[in-house]
Amino acid sequence: MKKKPHLYELLICRSLLDDDVLKCLAAYLEEPGNDKMQFEFASRLIDAAEELGLKGNLLRAYILHRLANNDNIVARSVESTKGHISTSLREAFTHDIEVLEPLLRERPSAYLSISMLDDYQPGCPTVTPGVAGLRGVLDRPWTPAELADALAEYYLRIGCGDISAYHAFRWDDETGLMGIRHFEPIRFIDLIGYMEQKKALQSNTLAFLAGRPANNVLLVGARGTGKSSSVKALANEYFSMGLRLVQITKPQLSSLPRIMDELRRFASKHFIIFLDDLSFEETEPEYKYLKSTIEGGVESRPENVLIYATSNRRHLIKETWRDRDAGQDELYKADSMNETISLSDRFGLIINYRSPNQNEYLAIIDYHLRANGVILPPEELRILGQRWELEHSGRNGRTAQQFVTHYLGQMKDDKQKQL
Repeated sequence: MKKKPHLYELLICRSLLDDDVLKCLAAYLEEPGNDKMQFEFASRLIDAAEELGLKGNLLRAYILHRLANNDNIVARSVESTKGHISTSLREAFTHDIEVLEPLLRERPSAYLSISMLDDYQPGCPTVTPGVAGLRGVLDRPWTPAELADALAEYYLRIGCGDISAYHAFRWDDETGLMGIRHFEPIRFIDLIGYMEQKKALQSNTLAFLAGRPANNVLLVGARGTGKSSSVKALANEYFSMGLRLVQITKPQLSSLPRIMDELRRFASKHFIIFLDDLSFEETEPEYKYLKSTIEGGVESRPENVLIYATSNRRHLIKETWRDRDAGQDELYKADSMNETISLSDRFGLIINYRSPNQNEYLAIIDYHLRANGVILPPEELRILGQRWELEHSGRNGRTAQQFVTHYLGQMKDDKQKQL
């Protein structure tokens, strides 16, 4: 049996001792003859492997997962300074890796009598790209200092804790940022057409990620054309570059100063505050908070934050013909009209999404059917697609997707009847 590491010697990563699995391991390492504790640890480790999709050397995989995701002062320092770590802090972090080194180098069977943990295969293995890079460090000759540096680089690029685990967040006025666990995994390749619109959106976002000047964006146009999906795709495409999405609702606009303060802490990451399907009545005061945040407030917007909004309306504040009636009592009518259009004008980039023409509409249907292994003859595709369009809410990407869902469902139902 190998000499047991003492996890209580950890300095920077002591939060690992609060983890139920590693707490169990620490107790066993201090009392190696306790078989009950050994099997309790193995049981919890297997549960974690199935939940997280960990595979291979299970002890190493779990410790690496926790190092990547447990909050610590090194991760916070990297966030606040965009990568700088003091010499003393780096030394203390390297000390912790030295404490964990035997567990990271050896197979679990060197410490436990359970060999299945040496090469465990879960039901659904998953490894995030960042953690895969850390595993690559351990697959070649390494030193504790090299692994410490690799983890610091991971914190800089991907983050730590929820920031490293989630592509998108929602805002809760009581608890702050809340990770969206089941975020839609849409990519730009799934969005058919609108090449110019997607290029403009991506170019602006890449400039933002590169630290170059970039605009707040308003995506406007017909319903169901992929405006919201385009913004969501950004979070999936550029996650590894440090981009995160934060969706807020219209009533939460009054919380924008608090949200900005929270996001300002993560200086090495870039955030898009996402406002979906946005519009206002003139009597709603929330739009003034948004105007002030975009441009003109006393406190500047953080450099790592942009605002992207979608709307079916070019002018976000509702205006009626009555508002333009020359007989109205207001003395400075032109000032009121300027107020109603000034919000839209504060978005530096406005991207218009028109309804697809018939060929584009049928191309969307054809793409999603083919993705599911179904190829329809062009004439049949045209007849069925047009019929669905006439019976539903018109021609757009959402209608096309609804047709595909219906067609696939009916096809599977017909096959079951044949059986």
